[in-house]
Amino acid sequence: MKRFLTAGAVLALTTGMAAAEYKLTILHTNDFHARFEPISKYDGPCNAEDNGEGKCFGGSGRLMTAITEARDRAENSILVDGGDQFQGTLFYTQYKGKLAAEMMNKMGYDAMTVGNHEFDDGPEVLRGFMDAVDFPVLMSNADVSGEPLLADKLAKSTVIEKGGEQIGLIGLTPEDTHELASPGDNITFSDPVAAVQGEVDLLTAKGVNKIIVLSHSGYGVDQKVAAETSGVDVIVGGHTNTLLSNSNERAEGPYPTMVGETAIVQAYAYGKFLGELNVTFDDEGNITTAEGEPLIMDAAVTEDQPTVDRIAEAAKPLDEIRNRVVAETSEAIDGERGSCRAQECSMGNLVSDAMLDRVKDQGIDVAISNSGGLRASIDAGEVTMGEVLTVLPFQNTLSTFQVSGATLIEALENGVSQHEEQAGRFPQVAGMSFAFDPKAEPGSRISDVMVGGAPIDPEKTYGVVSNNYVRNGGDGYAMFKDADNAYDYGPDLADVTAEYLAKDGTYKPYTDGRITMK
Repeated sequence: MKRFLTAGAVLALTTGMAAAEYKLTILHTNDFHARFEPISKYDGPCNAEDNGEGKCFGGSGRLMTAITEARDRAENSILVDGGDQFQGTLFYTQYKGKLAAEMMNKMGYDAMTVGNHEFDDGPEVLRGFMDAVDFPVLMSNADVSGEPLLADKLAKSTVIEKGGEQIGLIGLTPEDTHELASPGDNITFSDPVAAVQGEVDLLTAKGVNKIIVLSHSGYGVDQKVAAETSGVDVIVGGHTNTLLSNSNERAEGPYPTMVGETAIVQAYAYGKFLGELNVTFDDEGNITTAEGEPLIMDAAVTEDQPTVDRIAEAAKPLDEIRNRVVAETSEAIDGERGSCRAQECSMGNLVSDAMLDRVKDQGIDVAISNSGGLRASIDAGEVTMGEVLTVLPFQNTLSTFQVSGATLIEALENGVSQHEEQAGRFPQVAGMSFAFDPKAEPGSRISDVMVGGAPIDPEKTYGVVSNNYVRNGGDGYAMFKDADNAYDYGPDLADVTAEYLAKDGTYKPYTDGRITMK
């Protein structure tokens, strides 16, 4: 059984004797989402002028510098990723996984796990990415044997060597990826705890006693895996965009978060931080110290010029689209994950209002959308198409359909069922209002549903507009899959939103109490 030793215990054990120590620096990123260029404080685009004034964060140029400097000060180091390199900006729309593969190879990644967004364009694009990278891509909790594109390519775990020591790496992806993305019908996902323990046992049998899980399953699942498995030393997390830190007041927990003998780390998202965990192992593979801090990629980090130049070259085909000013907003439009996945938010109102406005003359009563589809805020002033596409990068189309009031209530219950986890299924709406009690049991949280100012009638048929992802069962909205008169091929949601923003002059963001929490 591995033991995590306190500093005092280490001192007591090492006094008067020389213990064999192995030091490893784990550099890590997660949820990069194609943010190859610097980002604003809202995680959206940041223009060259603001970048020159030191107002921007992240970007591949800064990451390249920070990784190089961190390697130089480390005795042994690995660079790993917690998943979701794909999706989020026009770079992904244009290049799919090709630019991510190029940059990750350039930075020298040692491994990554599959995130749910790596399946957004099906197994084909993931396989192309895997063929292009110089490192293993891992996923333990899925059976891919029935998917020809991945069956002989996607491993559950691997072993790499650093400084003469073997390190076992295990991949983990969300168990509900079939609801979150488009993996197809040939892949089945399974319980993360059992999958990780199975790979730990196989690695341990080979004599590997330093084991790291690369997990795109979220901070809560990571803590569960740490508590219910044995033999895992470190979990490098992703999926929940969690900032763990010992100094940042916005952190959700310490860096690392210790659960038993396992150190859990995660470094927010979008390349805004580079995680740096320094671990010391004794000769039996026990962690004796684990300490570090995510390094913020702000203006103090010099951008690597060759990397900046390469990204600028890749950006040329995108510039005409994204630099086009499409509207103006009087205030920042809040699309923050922490707002929109917990409550009514101004970005949720904008997008839902835009959807309903576009089809209101087609017998459509309400709009319902998933907050997971909202990926950034927009700052005050001119709004470019690039900003709109950063908020709505998925190329989702408007879907219209008909369901009963009872089905609408069921959909809202699904939307708030994982409120405590800030899941992307949280509903933003238009044409209706509702209340919910997050302390009640899932399935019994919704009340006071009004449509067009009248109480909802469970027996009545209502016209609904959503996006094609939700209409086809994404984010748990399976109750919409068999809806009547479904049409999934409407205009692109980003185009609809841009046109609505521009409709009546300067847009003024707002909330109006359409969603209330009891």
